[in-house]
Amino acid sequence: MKLHDTHSVERAILAQVVLSNLDASEAADSLLELQRLTDTAGLEIVGQLTQNRLKPDGGTMFGSGKVEDLKAIVAAKGANTVIFDNELNAIQSYNLTKALNVRVMDRTEIILEIFARRARSAEAQVQVELARLQFQLSRIMVTEAQQRFKGGIGMKGPGESHLQLRNAPLRRRVAELKKKLEDIHKRQAAHDGLKRKWPIVSMVGYTNAGKSTLLNVLSGADAYVDDRLFATLDTKTRLAWLNPTRQILLTDTVGFIRNLPHGLIASFRSTLNVASQADLLLLVVDAAYPRVEDHIAVCTATLAEIGAQNVPSLLVLNKCDRGAADNAVTHITEKYPLAIPVSAHTGYGVPLLKKAIIEELQKCCTLWRLPSAISRT
Repeated sequence: MKLHDTHSVERAILAQVVLSNLDASEAADSLLELQRLTDTAGLEIVGQLTQNRLKPDGGTMFGSGKVEDLKAIVAAKGANTVIFDNELNAIQSYNLTKALNVRVMDRTEIILEIFARRARSAEAQVQVELARLQFQLSRIMVTEAQQRFKGGIGMKGPGESHLQLRNAPLRRRVAELKKKLEDIHKRQAAHDGLKRKWPIVSMVGYTNAGKSTLLNVLSGADAYVDDRLFATLDTKTRLAWLNPTRQILLTDTVGFIRNLPHGLIASFRSTLNVASQADLLLLVVDAAYPRVEDHIAVCTATLAEIGAQNVPSLLVLNKCDRGAADNAVTHITEKYPLAIPVSAHTGYGVPLLKKAIIEELQKCCTLWRLPSAISRT
């Protein structure tokens, strides 16, 4: 079943188990983000259901009574999809699908679907297909009938299982895709070696923080911009002039999000590695977002996961033209005094950001310890 049908839009119920270690505001924020993910994927949200539990039910995530409530809501709303904010295992996904008789997805699946629809370049398409296949392999149920059967006469060992035989084509395809990615990365590495005439500044940050808009403002480019999560997946690189004698290569890549699936991080590691190979990072966050400090924490954790935690960085508080950002900017700059408030939409703070980039690169980039570049013609 595809997420977007030419004749009808899928109707979705959102479901969430709030565990005891999650405070109410964090749970509400996570559910709000799931709403945005669902909208980005093109589904119509027709209802939602939450349950507070000490721990998830091992068979159905919800308790049995709540599953019946969910089933009733699905019938009443005419929904054909249920999306859990929690990560489901293979057993939970199977049991819920059987009980509800509709498509059941979790947060990881909805993100994978969005990535599949947004992938444009050959590399992104390979990365997404690889992540989806690895996810499918993790979701295949192992029943007693699929356990290893004994080898034939004169054979040693238990032989291959029905499950292994059935999964063999998937595993072969995974191996093919990994080889394709390796070849793409080798070509890119050879090409990138030619680019090192200029410092590389990489923009990273939470999805929908306005990185593509900021890229356009700093470089005069026309990168695609959309007010949705994961509007672009492909790395974009543009030459940007910071002043008449200083230029940089400015890159923008896929945005971060809480609980970004590990399969996606693994598949997109080469794309995300742009950050670890940069001379300077611009950590861009939406200053108008109510829990912006949580977004900063997610970005910091993701950078550590890809090995970019030690790259010099500047914190950029974007969307400061919005009224909701005023209090946040005051609070964040107390904790991060070097944070730079900007508005990519109005241009506010952009000259100060350019100056800060120059000063930081002069301290940390060997390319800029040489005589300055030729003036712009």
